Amino acid sequence: MKPTDHTPNIVLVLGSAPDALEVREWDRSTIASIVAINNAWAIRDDWDYLIYPDDFPSERLPATQSTSALKITSDKFVPAQNEFGGFVYAGGTMAFTSAYWALHALKPDVLAFLGCDMIYSGVGRTHFYGNGTADPLRQDITLRSLEAKSSRLFVKALREGTLCVNLSSRPQSRLTFPRTTLATLSRLTTRRVSALKQIFSGRVVREAEAAAKLLEANLGYFVEDGRYWKKITEFSESCIDRIDASWTDAIVRIPKSCSSRDICQCRNA
Repeated sequence: MKPTDHTPNIVLVLGSAPDALEVREWDRSTIASIVAINNAWAIRDDWDYLIYPDDFPSERLPATQSTSALKITSDKFVPAQNEFGGFVYAGGTMAFTSAYWALHALKPDVLAFLGCDMIYSGVGRTHFYGNGTADPLRQDITLRSLEAKSSRLFVKALREGTLCVNLSSRPQSRLTFPRTTLATLSRLTTRRVSALKQIFSGRVVREAEAAAKLLEANLGYFVEDGRYWKKITEFSESCIDRIDASWTDAIVRIPKSCSSRDICQCRNA
């Protein structure tokens, strides 16, 4: 490691898909913080933050937690998500809400996701604990395109100095982030992360990004308390679809995998 290199601040956002159980076997020395969403706190007991919505059942919260662990509720995550445009534009499901809170509060170099693919088709359990409600697939005006919301998050994160990656090995994902592995993350330095961010920033179509931001600003679909569903009649589906289309167009040729060698290299899968 060169003298100017440092250990990057890597934050893991942990969801409840069946493959999230992989993290039980991981050496977390590479990971600075674990942000567990809803029930994901039960996967391992050394999580740092547990984030959940106001309607999360109290009986499903952990009975105990370490003295350094924190619970993140709407009084914290709503203002954080508002800093990035609010729920209507960012997407009203906890995978995205957790990510925007982490960007705002933890300022990671890398924001890694596991158990957040939001794929519920096929045979078997939908969640690591059995079958649960597929929250991101509910009829919700903010979730008409999970891929577009993912692309928006990817670009917004890059602008904050954060690279989003997906640690899932599942064949499908609604996340548009490049995939990588824990082993690759363990070899990253701040210099290599910086190189990766430059590579991916070069794949952002600035005209499409600017168009999406302008549409958002002109429409002004902002609900300060986060309860956007109470004002649902004020939002146009076709306008949101136009915004989603612009965010989708804002990213080109995102590789499906990333690897790290002596220097950071990305390749198309």
